Amino acid sequence: MGITVQNITGNTAMVIWPKMASCADSFYSVMYHPNWNSMLSSYSRKSFQKEERVPTSRSSFIVENLTPLTTYIVCVTCQSANPSSDQCRVFNTLERDPASASNTKKELALGIWLVSSVLLLTIAAILLYSCLHLLCRRRREHLQGRNGASEQDHGKAWTRSVAYASAEPGRQSQLMQDTEEKHPGGIQLATIIENPSACKDPVTLTSKSREQVPTTGQCSAIN
Repeated sequence: MGITVQNITGNTAMVIWPKMASCADSFYSVMYHPNWNSMLSSYSRKSFQKEERVPTSRSSFIVENLTPLTTYIVCVTCQSANPSSDQCRVFNTLERDPASASNTKKELALGIWLVSSVLLLTIAAILLYSCLHLLCRRRREHLQGRNGASEQDHGKAWTRSVAYASAEPGRQSQLMQDTEEKHPGGIQLATIIENPSACKDPVTLTSKSREQVPTTGQCSAIN
C-alpha cells in the first residue's frame, strides 16, 4: 500500500493513500503517534496516540496539531484494523512556521491585553465606588452637622425665652418699686365696676383724701 506524506510543516502534514476495494462500504482509519521507535513499539492500534476516521470517498487527510521537530509514524488501515509495516510511514516535522509563531505571539499579546484591560476596568470600578462612597459619607456627615447645629440654636433660643420669661416679673416688680420710690406722692387710680348699672364713671381717689371706697355695691364719688 503506497502511503505518502506530503506538505510537511512544523504543525501539519498531508497523508495520501490509494483507495482499497475492501473498504468500499466502510471507512479508513488514520492512526499516528509521536516519537516513534520501531524497536520498542509494535504495529498495534493500542500503540497509537490518536486515530481519525475518514470516509471511503476520500483518499487523503491532513494531520494537524503536530509538534515541531518531532518524529511521527502514520498508518492507514480499513475499518480500524491493526496496521502492517507497509501501511505505515515515518516522517519528521519541521521547525515552527514563522506565520504560526507570529500568530502565537499575536494571540499571546491579545490575551495579555485582554487580561490587562479587565484588571484596569476592575481597578477603575473599585476606585469609582470608593470615591462615591466617600462623597456620600461626607455629605451625610455635613447634613447631620447642620441638623445638630440647628437643634442647638433652637435649644439656645428656647433657653433664652424661658430665662427672659422667668426674669420679666422680677424686672416689672423692680420697676414698680423704683417708680414708687421716685414718686411717693403720685396719683393712684381705682375703678370700681361692681355695679355697672349704678355707676358709669370710675371713682377717682386722690392721695389727699386718704379715704376708703365702700364695698357694699354702691357707687360714690370722693373729692
